[in-house]
Amino acid sequence: MGAMAALFGGDRSDAISSKNEKLTSPTDSKAITPTNPGNFSSIRTTPICDSPRYFNKEEADALKELAKEKTDGAKQAKRAYKAMGQIEEADATVHKAHRGYQKKVASGELKKKRADVGLATHLQGLAPGYARLGMRLEKAETDANTRIEAIKAKLLGGGK
Repeated sequence: MGAMAALFGGDRSDAISSKNEKLTSPTDSKAITPTNPGNFSSIRTTPICDSPRYFNKEEADALKELAKEKTDGAKQAKRAYKAMGQIEEADATVHKAHRGYQKKVASGELKKKRADVGLATHLQGLAPGYARLGMRLEKAETDANTRIEAIKAKLLGGGK
């Protein structure tokens, strides 16, 4: 199993294309993207008057009142869309800052793991020295036991 497969799972090209699909998919299914341009609907309060006509007083008064409502509504819609745009920009700023933070976490994690591997490598390099120390201790113990046995033999043998 290759390193890419171990890290990302599966065949290398499949893993990469799967990652690309995840990275390039929108943050929301309704987000505007080149592959999802949204709808091109519009708003129309009154039907189009396609030929000249006369209006009576009631129609004119109703249209005048509706025009006032829609003008105020348009001002409020403009304010709301401006605020929604500011929120979207703030969201994007937070998103970007978070990704920057994640990059630093990932880089920091790599530095930490490199330090761990460096220590482990250093410790493995010390293993032969520790093995030699162990052998020296075993030899010292064997030598001491030999001398002790020699002393015991002299003492028990009558000091010859």
